[in-house]
Amino acid sequence: MSSRFIEALLGAERPLVMEVKRRDAHGMDLISGRTPADIVTSYEAAGAPCISVVTGRWFGGTPELLRDVARLTQLPLLRKDFITRRDQLAATRELGASAVLLTAALLPASSMRTLVTAALSEGLTPFVEVTTEAELAAVPHADECVIAVNNKDIKARERDPGDIGRSLTLLPALLETGTPCPVSASAIDTPETAALLLSAGYKGLLVGTALMRASDLRAWPKVPVA
Repeated sequence: MSSRFIEALLGAERPLVMEVKRRDAHGMDLISGRTPADIVTSYEAAGAPCISVVTGRWFGGTPELLRDVARLTQLPLLRKDFITRRDQLAATRELGASAVLLTAALLPASSMRTLVTAALSEGLTPFVEVTTEAELAAVPHADECVIAVNNKDIKARERDPGDIGRSLTLLPALLETGTPCPVSASAIDTPETAALLLSAGYKGLLVGTALMRASDLRAWPKVPVA
């Protein structure tokens, strides 16, 4: 199955999945009086290949936010939420997403197999977040998935400072899965950290809070020139 989401990210000059979310992990407002249209326009101007939309209530999200963003852009969209049931996948596609977050730390291996397979059958790209090699081993159809290392602890509601070293340590195992698009996600708080991860071999980065607060999106790095 071809994936608009993966193709867009791999072909991007600035391979950042730029995120729209209302609140950070500590409940602080990130919108600051802007509209979704304001944010989407700024992301498109900065060359975003894809946009992540947080619909999870922990971060002030709603399904309607995804629908609103889908009406504003033709870019592939990722739905970020805690997806645990097959019926949520059909709803995700109907809201306008091209990809769907599946969090390995919250799903038994049997559920991960079911949801990855079902997502692919719905035409959605599974965006699978992992934190350990054991979680990696449970991901089926890795060659059709984005596999992302989450640098934060989802069980602490991502309120920890995060550990970029996790991404650097897990990258060889990530590449061995055959995923076409290894991604590092969360705790990427500066352009310098982003540049480090891209230079290490990541094909994409998911950045949320730092971009929502950034005054200059163009300061964030492009793909390193060989």
